[in-house]
Amino acid sequence: MTSVEAFESAAVAAVARLGAVHLRALADRIAAGWPDHAALDAVAVPGFAAAAKAVLDAQRDAALPDVEAAAYLRGVAAGHAQQAAAVRVESVWSGPGTHRVPVRSTAQVLVELVGEAVHELLLMTYSAKPYQPLLDALSAAVGRGVAVTVVVETLQGAGSALAGAEPAAAFASVTGVQLWHWPTDQRAEHGAKMHAKIAVADRRVLLVSSANLTQAGIGKNIEAGLLVRGGVAPVRAAEHIAELRAQGVLARLSYGG
Repeated sequence: MTSVEAFESAAVAAVARLGAVHLRALADRIAAGWPDHAALDAVAVPGFAAAAKAVLDAQRDAALPDVEAAAYLRGVAAGHAQQAAAVRVESVWSGPGTHRVPVRSTAQVLVELVGEAVHELLLMTYSAKPYQPLLDALSAAVGRGVAVTVVVETLQGAGSALAGAEPAAAFASVTGVQLWHWPTDQRAEHGAKMHAKIAVADRRVLLVSSANLTQAGIGKNIEAGLLVRGGVAPVRAAEHIAELRAQGVLARLSYGG
């Protein structure tokens, strides 16, 4: 890969992580000749500084003038915004199917979504049990450098509503997955649960479902969800999770088996 191609790759990674608006903000700072330390702090959102630094470092390595680098970034942002504006939504179901009304299965969609992730993958689930096709897909994602974050409920948080092994145990076989939870001391209401079930790939694909990440939820029960490609919904979901982490509402979870 040439230094110019490395810059182009950094730009694509940045727009996938930050979105078109924030990439244009970086382009504006570069065009205006802001020093690196000021450009890195230009937008106060999680991950901006890291993505911006990768772009600036690649620009320096490629010896690209500020005007040329800014123009390229604006072009990438415009293309991303146009693609993101084309929103596609489809229904997703677990459980029995019918021949007269074909629908996509939760199991198929979830594994495909994990397989599409290039930079970032976020999962949230209330209950979780080992489901091998998902674990295989997660292992492959980690292997190709995807940052995988899974937010789970805990037995303590669920009270008597969950029994057996900790939901986090379902992911113990996948090295490299970051586990997070909602600590009980961060819950303003007694009995509140971490009940969300979503998956987000690269802030561009969002699956919202009633299905937990269990064999029953993914394949056996009748569960319903929506798969959203493009638009602001995947971005906002990822940003909301990132902000909950940044504010300490969600905390890292250490699970030793």
